[in-house]
Amino acid sequence: MTGAGAIDISLGTVAVLVLGGLVAGFINALAGGGSAITIPILTEIAGPLVANGTNRIAILAANLAAVAGFHRGGAVEWRRVWPLVPPTVVGAGVGAWAATQVDGDIMKRVFAVVLILVAASVVLKPARWVADRETSLSVATRNVVFFGVGFYGGFVQAGVGFLLLISLVFGSGFNLINGNGAKVVLVLAYTPVALALFASANQVDWRLGAILASGQMTGAWIAARLAVKKGAPWVRWVLVFAAIVAAVRMLVS
Repeated sequence: MTGAGAIDISLGTVAVLVLGGLVAGFINALAGGGSAITIPILTEIAGPLVANGTNRIAILAANLAAVAGFHRGGAVEWRRVWPLVPPTVVGAGVGAWAATQVDGDIMKRVFAVVLILVAASVVLKPARWVADRETSLSVATRNVVFFGVGFYGGFVQAGVGFLLLISLVFGSGFNLINGNGAKVVLVLAYTPVALALFASANQVDWRLGAILASGQMTGAWIAARLAVKKGAPWVRWVLVFAAIVAAVRMLVS
């Protein structure tokens, strides 16, 4: 496996990383899929393996900012989120370890199709995303679901926000605003575990990650404030846009 090595960083590279991070942080905090922007950028600079690990630095920074923003806006229902943390974190740890051993290209292609279906479902049935829903899953089933979502997030990250939103809205009774708040909390909870595993496999470039994170934190902070102020219907259309962008990038990357 190729590890992180010495990479020359030009001013142009810095600009691309900061701008890409800004856009990705904005999209990630609102709906997920921002990694479909940052991973191709990092892949061009450092290769796919290091890109997958290095991306977690920016994800960690962005979700720190996003959690703060959603919390200040009253959009994090902590009591309901905490039970979802353990299965998600354990799944992410297993997924991150697996990612250091195998290639995730096939999974990305399959998930691109899922993203398109998610976008279509949001357009056709928007009311199902903006209204509170009763929890329909048992505790055991819910834990299995969030373990699986955590596995995917640890494995490849790109698009995990969509899976989390689906699980939170349809499986745990969140609406889209509170679901986004819960989503960033869960990603923040598992990302340190995933990052540590990638770093142990020498698949993290800390310099590239820090530069990317500077833009991503700003984008996430802006997105969190806009999401809380504008409400779920506005976020729904950002979700559609982000889903399409993520799907296209996954298919062509």
